[in-house]
Formats: sequence, C-alpha cells, structure tokens
Amino acid sequence: MAASVISSVARWKEFLTRYYKNQIQQLAVSDVKNKALAIEFPNITKFDVRLAEELLNNPDLVLSHAEDALTLVDLPVKTQVSAKIRVIKVPRKTQVRELRSSDVNKLVSLEGTVRKITDVRPRILEAAFECARCKNIIYIPQEGSGKFIEPSYCQCNEEKKGIFRLMYKESRFEDYQRIKIQESPENLKGGEQPQTLDINVSDDLAGIVTPGEFITVTGILRSAQRVNKDGKTAYFDIYLDGVAVELEEQEFDEVEISLEDEEEILRMSRDPEIYQKVIGSIAPSIYGYDEVKEAVAHQLFSGVVKELPDGSRIRGDIHVLLVGDPGIAKSQILRYVVKLAPRGVYASGKSASSAGLTAAAVKDEFDGQWTLEAGALVLADKGIAAIDEMDKMKNEDRSSLHEGMEQQSYHPLTEILLADGRKIRIGDLFDQTYAKADEIIEGIDCEIVPCEGVSVLSTDMNHITEQRVDRVSRHKAPDHFIKIRYSNDREIIVTPEHPVFIVKDGISCIPASAVTIGDPVPAPVEEQTGSKICSLYVTAVEVIPNEGQYRTDYVYDVTVEPYHCFVSQGVILHNSISIAKAGILATLKCRCAILGAANPKLGRFDPYESIPDQINMPPSLMSRFDLIFILQDKPEEKRDTNIAGHILKSHFAGELHEHRKNNPASHVTDDMVRTAMSTIKPQIDPKLFRKYVAYAKRKVFPIMTEDAKAQIINFYLGLRKQGEGDNAPIPVTARQLEGLVRLAEASARMRLSDKVTADDVARTIRITMTSLKQVGMDTETGRLDIDVLQVGVAKSQRDRIKNLKHLIEDLSREYEGSVPVDVLIDRAVESGMPKDKVEKELKKLREIGEIFEPKSGHLSLS
Repeated sequence: MAASVISSVARWKEFLTRYYKNQIQQLAVSDVKNKALAIEFPNITKFDVRLAEELLNNPDLVLSHAEDALTLVDLPVKTQVSAKIRVIKVPRKTQVRELRSSDVNKLVSLEGTVRKITDVRPRILEAAFECARCKNIIYIPQEGSGKFIEPSYCQCNEEKKGIFRLMYKESRFEDYQRIKIQESPENLKGGEQPQTLDINVSDDLAGIVTPGEFITVTGILRSAQRVNKDGKTAYFDIYLDGVAVELEEQEFDEVEISLEDEEEILRMSRDPEIYQKVIGSIAPSIYGYDEVKEAVAHQLFSGVVKELPDGSRIRGDIHVLLVGDPGIAKSQILRYVVKLAPRGVYASGKSASSAGLTAAAVKDEFDGQWTLEAGALVLADKGIAAIDEMDKMKNEDRSSLHEGMEQQSYHPLTEILLADGRKIRIGDLFDQTYAKADEIIEGIDCEIVPCEGVSVLSTDMNHITEQRVDRVSRHKAPDHFIKIRYSNDREIIVTPEHPVFIVKDGISCIPASAVTIGDPVPAPVEEQTGSKICSLYVTAVEVIPNEGQYRTDYVYDVTVEPYHCFVSQGVILHNSISIAKAGILATLKCRCAILGAANPKLGRFDPYESIPDQINMPPSLMSRFDLIFILQDKPEEKRDTNIAGHILKSHFAGELHEHRKNNPASHVTDDMVRTAMSTIKPQIDPKLFRKYVAYAKRKVFPIMTEDAKAQIINFYLGLRKQGEGDNAPIPVTARQLEGLVRLAEASARMRLSDKVTADDVARTIRITMTSLKQVGMDTETGRLDIDVLQVGVAKSQRDRIKNLKHLIEDLSREYEGSVPVDVLIDRAVESGMPKDKVEKELKKLREIGEIFEPKSGHLSLS
C-alpha cells in the first residue's frame, strides 16, 4: 500500500512538472488567499490514460496524491506550494437525472443553471479546544456531515468529562457555500421537469456564481442517509462535493453546435425563403397569427446589446405582449417558443415560484440557512421568459417585472433630506459617492455604488428614525416622468413605474402613473426623529417629457435598509428594493426578452370599448413592450373553416402515427404517416432551429447601412410630424424609435447578415405599424396617439376631461355653488361632446376624487 501511494504521488509530480510548472511558479509567488491550480482533464489523459481513469473512479485518493505532489514540485524559489487541485474540461458530462448509486464517490461532471445559492460562510475543518483544567490544546478534525465534534475527555483526567473552550485562532476554517443547480432543458423529453442537485463548494470556488448563470461543475458524488422523526431510514439523498466550477463565457454554451451543424446553418442562411421558413417553424400546429409569429421570430433573434463608453447599456431584448380572448392558443404559442429559444423559461402570472419572477431570499429546507433563489427572469438570462396570465399577476411580481424591464427611480433634481438637516439633490449625492467609490457594481442596466457616512430619516410607518443609506444607483432615464404635487405645496419627479405610498386600506404602493388627485399619502408630523405619522394628499399629477429643463440621461435611487423608504419633501418616499433578507445582498442578471400573454379584463373584448381600457395592466407596464398584439375571436366563416380544417389535419396525423406505432401490421403505412405529418411539421427541425438562433446571437452583430438609417429617420420624422400643432396628439416617442432599431437588427440576424438593410427596416416598420394600429390608436379621432399606451388616456379624452372641468367651474359661478348634473350634461352635449362619453368621464372624475356630489343630482370640483 505504501509503495502504491509513493508511486501515485511520484506520477503526479512528473505530470505537474511537465504540464504545469510555470503556473505552479506563479502560485508560489502569489499572495492570493485561497490558492488553486486548474488542470485540464484531457492533459491527464494524454499523459496517462490509466491515471485519468483512476481519477474518475477513486477521486478522493487520487486528488490527495495530486495535492501532495504539488508541494514536491521543484521550484527556483525556496517555497512549497499548497493549493487545491481543480480538474476542469472533463469531457464526459452527466445529467442530474442519470446519476445512480454506482456513481457515488466517483468524479462526475454536470451542466446546469444556478437556481439557488447560500451566503458564503466559514466552515470549521479542524477545531482546537483548550482544556480548562490543564490548558492542553486538543485538535479534533470535523467531518463534512455538518455535525460539530467536541472532545469527551483530556489526558489530564480520562475518567471525567472535561470542560473545553473552542480556540478560534488555533482552529482551521474554510469558506463554504452551497449552491443548487437545475439541469438544462436541452435534453429533456416532452413533459419532463428539470431536476436539481445540491453542490457544496469551498475556498476559491465559494462566492463566484450567482443565480441564473449557466455553469459546468465537476465534483465527487456523495450520499447522505435520510432521517425522520423515527430515526434513520433506508433511503439516501445525493449531493456533490465541488472540485471545479467553470463559468460558461459564451452565450448559450449549453447549445452545442458541431461543424456539421455550422455548415447546415450557413447553408440555411443563404436560402432566399429563410424568413418564411423561420416563421413557418413557430407553432405550426396553430393556424394563422402570422403577424404574431413574425414578431416572435424577431424576438428570438433579438437586437444587439450595446455597452456605451459612459457605462450605460442599451438593451437588445425585444418585449412582446399578446392580449386575447380565451381559447385562441396564446398559452400554446408561449410554450412552443420556450422550446425553440436557446434559453427559455415558462412562468404563469398567477402561480409563480417562491422566487417570484426575479428572485427571493428564502429559508433553505435543509438547515434553515437563507438562500437566494432565482426566479423566471433570472433563469432566462439572455433568453426568453414567457409569462402567461400576466393580468392575474400578484403586485410584487408585477413590481419585479417592472424591475426586469425598466427601472424605478427619481429625477436627478429630487432633493433628499439628510438626517443632519442638510439637503442634497439625489443626482449630486450619486456623483459625490461615485467619485470616491472603491467598488462599482454593474446591476440590471444600472450602476450601484456602496454608500458610507450618509444617513436619512426613515420610518416603520409608526415613528421616524435615523437610518444609514446603504447604496446609491443610477439607471437609464425613460422618455417621460410623473410630477406629483402634495398638499404641502412640495413635489417630486419620478419614473412612471416608481412605487408611491398611498393610504388605502392601510399603507400600500401603486405606480406613480396610477396616482390620482386626492390620493392620501403618509407623511411625518415633523421632519425629525421620533415624529409620528400623519397624512397629506395629492393635489396635482402631471406627465412631463424628458426634454427641456427636465432633460436627463439618468435617473437615480437610494437604498435604505430595513424599511426601504426615506423622508423628504415633507412626505414618506419609497426607495428601490433589493434582495437583502438575512444579510443576502446580490445584484442578479435579469437580461431577457419577455413574451407575455394576458386576457381582457372581462374575459372577452367588448367591441364597443377602447382596446387599452380593456387590458388589466397599468400603462407604465404596457408601455415597456415593443410590440403588443390584440387577438380577437370573431366568427368569420372562411377563417373558421381553415382553422377547423387545420385542427382536424393535426388530429388525423396524430391518429395515424399512434395507430401505426401500436399496430405494426396495420394497413397504415409509414408513407401515409409521413404525408399526414408533413402538413403540420415545422419547416425547420426544432433542434436545428435552436442551434440556428444560438449561432446567430453568438456570431452575428449587424451594422446599419446608410439606406437603413435614412429609412428609419424618414419614417420616425413622418410620424412625429403628424403630432405638430397645439391640439395634435403625439404619435410616437424615442422609445418606439429604439424598438425599430432592435427589430431591424433582429431581421438582419435572421439571415445571419452583418448589415441591416432597407428591406430589414421595411419589414420592421410593417410589424410596428400593425401593433401601433391595434393599441396606439385613438378610436375617436382615428389618429395615432402614443399616450393611449404610455399614459392610458388619449389626448382627446384628456381634452374632454379638461373641458368638462372648465365647464363645471363656469357653471358653478352661474349656479352659485354646485352644478345640476342634467344641466352640465346638456351644456357639454351642446359643445359637441357625445353624451355617453360625458357620462363616462364624469363617473371617472368622481372615482378619482376630482369632483364630488355635495347633494343629490349636483356636482362640484374638489
């Protein structure tokens, strides 16, 4: 046995000297705390196949030989290198679901997405105890089971149990973290759910991954006996002791593309019918909806992400929303697209996971430790998150969706009241902190800077207390803001989706765009610690464009733990919410395209109501989508005949296939099955489709030609020109311009072109106009009005409300107070307003508190 050990150590010394001597020399002079040497498995195979096989079958012994050999390598410097051996690039990959009892205590390599992580914490490896009687130090190695082992006696008195004190300085610790990975859906069969596996990592491997990242992990498979209330059971669970973790640098590395695949992909890209084939390969079993399938095709290929010199990021993701009557295959389209996307995640708005859509800090079922669990948007990083039933989402999920698509922040002019009484603009606070920061964290399209030495007034909604500002952040500014004025004559300017506290059934939050005049808000009695809480109310709400005196490239926020609010402008203001439970603080990657589906408010669309009014979603969220399509189930004989025929063909093909499979001697032949299947078969095989998309997103970064630029500018300016004049609505904003660019880039990627041409732009304009005419059109005037989508109120409706309020004001002087309702309606109709619209606007003004009824049948302004 001794000869075997010497032989193995000697063999490893020879290997390390031949392949890794330079790296070992660098480790010798390095001052890195947790040293590690990464060795490539193919090099071990090249050196000695038997050694490589022994490593796979008996990793505990062989790795100990390797680490012992590392200390014996002859170096020019007079030092020994003590480091962990990390074995990478193990070619034999195993799926979590394929692990069996025969794999226990062997080296395995797995690929998957990080689903959960714990905090990095110290774990004791060897505990030093001091005997209280004789001061002797006893060293006890600690097992990996998590159970803490203490000495039972000391040599000074073996008959009695001694009293011992743990000596922290003399004990040996390592950094420890547990992560949970979820296997890639790439190789799953239909209906299978991805399985997960816990992995223990330590030292240099701890703290290097975040939820949502795709990794390859190599480690030693372990088993642990299950225990219940009656004691040990006959069943064991498995976990992995991590030996190496490899972060996949390239996008969609889980999609393997061979040389043969690449040749086929390049051949397909030269096909003049590639657009039609791509669109025809999306949910072919669903008849029609070609414009939706074309939009989804662009979403799959996406625009190009741009990192600008100032550190800001322009998204390339294309967000698409489908709103339609029940039973028209919205959910089937979403599920099909998830299968086609190189990285896709499906989630339902009414049944999100415990992590919601972005992430949550949750207690682990194993040991009660807090873990950070990734939600759908994080798991779909750089892919597509398909979110069904968005109209039924919980408020917290809707808020996190805002976070994933845009940011919730303050205008840089917003003043913050510091705890010492000074006031500072939030933009200036960020600039000052940024200038002296040692660390700048790249967040979700934002920059986050830790903040020290700054305190503000915060509250638990009972009393005002002083709290420290944890960090400040800046985000790319939207194209308009919401200005809110309060009854103390002070105001704030925020992004439309920023949460605002209101007092309704307790204290709750609503987006700034949903705030209305008269809303009560919480406020301190005095702006000082110890003050109690009272309430003020909103006196004015105004939409202001990001231009002129309000022009800014960035908006800002602060984070104040633990209450996530601060006192300023005489009211209590909300700040950004991070994952900060139990000390977990992380910036998660959330860069995915969102394909959403929702039903109308009342189940089906009402042909007599405007479309945007029937979508149960705040305008601030709807406006984040690049494309919105309305899918209505209207009886139409020709279309219904085609749909019925398509459905029956699908069933007939399935019947033939099942009949042939289960009755080999049947009269149904393989040719008959193939012929029937050809009518519903995608033009591009789904596996090849996924590889085609992944290849395009990895390799193709198109540049816009001058003709394409000119066409986009002419189209944009042509639409903007329609908005000239005092009474004209604004047809489009810069947000739609950016959407046009993303779509045009996706169109070029679809044919693997490095140029965005005028044809790409023409296709983009057609798709965009189809969407805008469905949801961005004022049905009264027949003109494009982007406020229908972005604010939820068309200009014609805003003008009518304004005129009604002026009419009430004029009539109140005539009637010396309140105005009779019937007189008001008659005068409004005489001025040209439709009666049904007048009654509807008056009802809305009552609901938001801008008018009230002092006595029956009379109205007054609030």
